[in-house]
Amino acid sequence: MIEGEQAKRLKKKKRAKRIRKLVAWLIVLVLLAGAFWLFVLPGLSAGATITYDSYTASKGSISNSSSFSGTISVVNDETMTNESAATVRKIYVTEGETVVSGQRLMRLSDGEVFKASFSGEVNEIFVSEDDDIAANASLIQIVDFSNLKVTMRVDEYSVSKVSAGQTCEVTVTALGKSFESAITHINRIASGGNATAYYTVTAEFSATENVLPGMAVTVTIPQDEATDVVVLNKDALSFSNGNSAYVLMKNEAGEMEQVSVELGVDNDNFVEIKSGLSQGDTVYVKVETSAASQGGLASLFSSLTGGTTQTTTPSGMQGNMPSGMGGDFAGPGGGNFGGGPSR
Repeated sequence: MIEGEQAKRLKKKKRAKRIRKLVAWLIVLVLLAGAFWLFVLPGLSAGATITYDSYTASKGSISNSSSFSGTISVVNDETMTNESAATVRKIYVTEGETVVSGQRLMRLSDGEVFKASFSGEVNEIFVSEDDDIAANASLIQIVDFSNLKVTMRVDEYSVSKVSAGQTCEVTVTALGKSFESAITHINRIASGGNATAYYTVTAEFSATENVLPGMAVTVTIPQDEATDVVVLNKDALSFSNGNSAYVLMKNEAGEMEQVSVELGVDNDNFVEIKSGLSQGDTVYVKVETSAASQGGLASLFSSLTGGTTQTTTPSGMQGNMPSGMGGDFAGPGGGNFGGGPSR
């Protein structure tokens, strides 16, 4: 009987002890929350500063383009063969020699004479004088290395922007040289690809002796161009929920207000402003900079112990063109805002 009462009292003491601990923890949490609200939160709010980057609208030219990868091949090449068995009597040229259309190349014992059908270079001679050859043997190869062509694959989303006769620029990757070219043919039967259809497009150009068949190239095709227009850095634009473009400008009271703008030709870096801005107008982009945090618990400890947390808010970046922005820029007096390849 006595032992049962002692067990009950022991349980009550343990329960009371647990309740006291729980109450103590609740008091500590309330104190911490109050300290955070009173000391830390105001400091965090004060550490966030809104600044503005500025950009100036300028007058100039802007263009964009599409780029495609391709490979070089020759336009004219010919490997000559004989009609019947014979003996090689005379070879008039050597490998690497430049020949003109109509020039004699080789004579056989049966009187057959081979002449160049176009101007080019003797790329390879497969036989020697006095060789006995069977019918349809390969004798000599002539290649025109001056007039070359580029074959590229254009996807279904871009082929409508390409047309025969369209000017383009061919850049040879290995040499870093560029050549003016033009689109000569578009094969409108799709080839390759699973989900996307591709079309073979050919461009021809005249090259130097270091440009060889098989080399990789990039073909850049100009698309849109506007000259003597108002041009703005694309970083200065903002868009509404309806995807309408606008910029921020200061009104007479010095307050920021939204100004709708109409966009025209654009590229990777700049955009034509068709209406809404004039040359020399300054626009702004809001930038919210948060002070470097020293850690939630560290800030709280600093506040509770009477210390101070110093914050530094970087000043807003000013200028017409932030560092790292590509594109050609010649200043407010005019310039060329050429864009990089879009593909």
